[in-house]
Amino acid sequence: MHVEFAASDTMISTVRMMTCWAGLLLMSLGVVTGSVVVQGKDCTEIKRFSPYASSGIYTIHPNGFKNPFKVYCEMQNDGGWTVIQRRSGGKVSFNKNWNKYKRGFGNIRNDHWLGLAKIWGLTKSKQYKSTLRVDLWDFEVGSVYANYQDFRIGSEKTAYKLHVGKYSGTAGDAIRGAYAGIDQNGYGFSTYDRDNDGCSPCIFGDIAVNDCSAEMGGGWWFSRCGSADLHGNWHSKGKNRGWASGLHWLTWRYPEPYSAKATRMMVKTIEQ
Repeated sequence: MHVEFAASDTMISTVRMMTCWAGLLLMSLGVVTGSVVVQGKDCTEIKRFSPYASSGIYTIHPNGFKNPFKVYCEMQNDGGWTVIQRRSGGKVSFNKNWNKYKRGFGNIRNDHWLGLAKIWGLTKSKQYKSTLRVDLWDFEVGSVYANYQDFRIGSEKTAYKLHVGKYSGTAGDAIRGAYAGIDQNGYGFSTYDRDNDGCSPCIFGDIAVNDCSAEMGGGWWFSRCGSADLHGNWHSKGKNRGWASGLHWLTWRYPEPYSAKATRMMVKTIEQ
């Protein structure tokens, strides 16, 4: 009996190894586009074909998008996630113009913004729906998350208009707002050189704001400024409260604005 059990374990290990190598072979072969080896249409597909794939940099080519590009994939138990934003310090400024936010900036292994055009390419397919996950870390060794089903953004003609579906998580639904009238869902993206925030001006007490991007920092889907903006100025521990510009998710730490230590946004696709 003992010998049969050991043989069974060996067979299981062999099958797992063969599956792993088969997946790795598929990834290594990929699809050649010009001189670039494409490993999948997104990180979700890569993980599906190679269950033991590890987190790291991969080359993807979303359906209908002109050129392949590199992304960082977070390979987790629930699938492969394509990272579209990461912040962990102040080395990379997020106070960029429209063109930078369109194309992306930073180092995809570290702090970066993938780019609106690429995010549109990732989420525009009618064959798949995308889930957005937002992870937030504080300076007190805590973390929370927000998940949004049916995440997508429009083309540049719509100013990359944001659409999110049902929320779940522990961070609160800051995109729809801590109070009525500031729902960012359905709004276009704004930068300091392209304003789509709906303010003309917006009145907050005795303060009039014409441009949320200039006031709060960075580019975002501002709606009368709103409760979410992860692209403001990064602040160090002990100096991260009370700022107008910060890494804010105001349904999480309130009422005083709390700027997060680190953030990550990533997308997973689900076949319809």
